[in-house]
Amino acid sequence: MQIQITKTNSPKPKPTDESALGFGKIFSDHMFIMEYDSGKGWHSPQIKEYGNISLSPAATVLHYGQEVFEGMKAYRNPGDKVVLFRPRENFKRLNASSVRAVIPELDVDDCMEALCELVKLDRDWIPKSDGTSLYIRPFIIAVDPFLGVKPADKYYFMIITSPSGAYYSTGLNPVGILIEEQFVRAVKGGMGFTKTGGNYAASLLGQKLAHENGYEQVMWLDGIERKYIEEVGAMNVFFVIDGEVVTPELSGTILPGITRMSAIELCKSRGMKVTERRISAEEVFEAFDCGKLSEVFGTGTAAVISPVGTLKMGDRVITVNGGKIGEVSQSLYDTLTGIQYGRIPDEMGWNVTVNN
Repeated sequence: MQIQITKTNSPKPKPTDESALGFGKIFSDHMFIMEYDSGKGWHSPQIKEYGNISLSPAATVLHYGQEVFEGMKAYRNPGDKVVLFRPRENFKRLNASSVRAVIPELDVDDCMEALCELVKLDRDWIPKSDGTSLYIRPFIIAVDPFLGVKPADKYYFMIITSPSGAYYSTGLNPVGILIEEQFVRAVKGGMGFTKTGGNYAASLLGQKLAHENGYEQVMWLDGIERKYIEEVGAMNVFFVIDGEVVTPELSGTILPGITRMSAIELCKSRGMKVTERRISAEEVFEAFDCGKLSEVFGTGTAAVISPVGTLKMGDRVITVNGGKIGEVSQSLYDTLTGIQYGRIPDEMGWNVTVNN
């Protein structure tokens, strides 16, 4: 792929206080953009100065939500090496989301080339403090200026990057979760397994209500029977019950997380029993009553591992593992972040080094 690269003539000042980076607030100097036109395919790949794009007020994405996106990170390792964690899996998932949204698929090798060129160009934006990273947001939007409900004929594929602060600036503390019984995130046959904006918009009200009740996040139940657990916030969820690691099966309503997949592979490599199946909220509470529920945790790109300290459903509240992080959660967090930041050997072969 021949990428036209135009460097900015006005580089922005880099943040000096990496403890105040936060998430998604600051963006690096450049971005990648490639166009698609029906009958022509994907074309005109370029890296240029980060800036606003022009869209017709009638653009398909603004009215019918035809868009998909991904999220991944670049990490600065010892020796100033820059690595990406399983990026090909993200682009494979982007294509899976695109198929469901009737968006043209991308060549994964082209995506990798575009990503590596962009990260190389803006590598000075990758923060150096412990726990920080360069967050990467690839996305595709439909841009036809046409108010008709049909797949678009024109799309933009873009990648933007943002220096991101440490997720756990005050330590890996377990969070409180409210099980949502009124609203649902997704149903079978829908788009729950894709990474598209509508899924996140559907989750906002439940999240708002959880916050109003003093809980950090919401746990979603299935949309049919309203009893089987699916996701926690925007993360996949795991339970350790009587020594067995249990996570909801991928049945078309749950996003197949890259961190989820990595956690499963790590647990299995250590000889742990891992089961992907339907698990009800009632079963979780019964396991707690029997003294068999030892851990609950979420997995995702941003937090990697997020331990759950309390669960509330209706009038009942339980405290998991005394409100402390469990052994499995801590081990997975240490191993995954250790691989990502180069503190331990990448025996799984997951990291991709971005050459200078």
